Amino acid sequence: MKRFVGLVGGMAVLGVCVAPMSVDAEAKPGAVPAQVAWGACPVKADDKLATVAAGLGVECGTVRVPLDYREPWGHAIKLSVNRVKAKVPRDGNHLGVLLVNPGGPGASGRDLAVYVAALLPRELRERYDVIGFDPRGVGASQPAMHCVDPEAYYRPPRADAVPGTRADENVLLSRAADYASRCGNRYSWLLPHMNTENVARDLDRIRAALGERRISYLGYSYGTYIGAVYATLFPHRVKRLVMDSAVTPDGDWYRSNLAQNRAFEERHRSLMAWVARHNRVYRLGQSARQTRFAWYAMRSRLAERPAGGVVGPSELDDTFNVAGYSDKVWPELATAWSAYVRKGDAKPLVAAWEKHGKNDAEDENGYAVYLAIQCRDSAWPRDWNVWRRDMTRLHREAPFLTWPNAWFNAPCAFWPVPGGQPVKVRGSWRLPPILMVQSRGDAATPFAGAAKMRGRFPTARMLVEEGGEHGISLAGNRCVDRHLVAYLQDGTLPAQGARCAAKQEPRPKAGMRSRAASGHERLTDVLAR
Repeated sequence: MKRFVGLVGGMAVLGVCVAPMSVDAEAKPGAVPAQVAWGACPVKADDKLATVAAGLGVECGTVRVPLDYREPWGHAIKLSVNRVKAKVPRDGNHLGVLLVNPGGPGASGRDLAVYVAALLPRELRERYDVIGFDPRGVGASQPAMHCVDPEAYYRPPRADAVPGTRADENVLLSRAADYASRCGNRYSWLLPHMNTENVARDLDRIRAALGERRISYLGYSYGTYIGAVYATLFPHRVKRLVMDSAVTPDGDWYRSNLAQNRAFEERHRSLMAWVARHNRVYRLGQSARQTRFAWYAMRSRLAERPAGGVVGPSELDDTFNVAGYSDKVWPELATAWSAYVRKGDAKPLVAAWEKHGKNDAEDENGYAVYLAIQCRDSAWPRDWNVWRRDMTRLHREAPFLTWPNAWFNAPCAFWPVPGGQPVKVRGSWRLPPILMVQSRGDAATPFAGAAKMRGRFPTARMLVEEGGEHGISLAGNRCVDRHLVAYLQDGTLPAQGARCAAKQEPRPKAGMRSRAASGHERLTDVLAR
């Protein structure tokens, strides 16, 4: 549902200036947006996708949407979109547009469009216009939210996310309140309009700007909620809908995070058990109980002496959190852990943090939008005693993520605009067949919530993978991808009760070095963000 970056630590004097109201007062989007004017995409110097995008012929454009849909002729904001255009002509075998979103909230969809187009079979990719978009507030859309100076805010090592005393808790609580205050000071004009309902309405504006009567949509994680809300509001505009790793349909994000904590605990224990099974390689314990002891001993040691001066307990949490999304990183993380514990070598652990846990301006943008959407979508407890009670109880059974996740979301307790009433997600028989794809042990979007989403859509059918990863289509499982391709091609759904085996468990690798990520790993990274 989101990327967890663990924004915790002591207060910092950030000195950030207030941003002006960045809306286009002259742009009056009205009822019908202008058609997208496609052109060349700007290329960043460090853009690792530039070569792939150039090979696919990616084009970029913007769509103006109302800031407030109650005033459609009022102020407008701009959404950044990109396109991998189909090769077949419109009057041929063209299948229309496929819009994609990786979730978050706060994740850019433009990179995902490139990934999806690159990973789909060529004969299918050439029949779709694959469309990515940065939702309101995100990435290249205008305005792009930034509430603090990321260099100062993320400066490592941060305070331990698990407070040992009430004084420790108050430091973290002050940090959360300060972040909420800074967002309110900079974006008081924008925050009331940051919610999933408006994102779904933006999606329909993009549809209109593309000149399409109906759209196909592939959403991962929180992107499934965007798709579900869109299907609720605009059922006649849906051609095909794929929900991969679905969130619960209720929109109660506080309760969803509590369920997520339990699910991540199970995934963390699965990692501990895997490391124990390969004790000959890593020498960290012969049982899951022993490896768990070793991991928490490492965490305690890092609180006293951060690895390389930068990886403390909170940075360790951030780094190992990605293991909940994908098994593929387990050998890399276990190797770094073993090198630190068995050899006293901190370099692999620091390298793992720099690759998987370190945060920058793009991450802070994602975090700002994450909070803006989640805090506004639904009501959150405003009494911190409720949070403390719930986290204290849950920490006893799920210590890996409970407190870090609490601090990640804690600004919602102080958010300058109140939570609203979520859209009542519900499908109807008017909708076309819908494909849901879900792993049984998914931590970020637990299976129970996905099953509840399935119950809201009578035309949906769920394909279950018997694994634990998050975002499983176009991620290396041929069984899952076969069903995805069949559905996108002609709407064919898997048989009722269809299952796919999990991917093969990763093999241990001793002394492995950091390397460039594969296409599937980069897709996982996009989803984890």
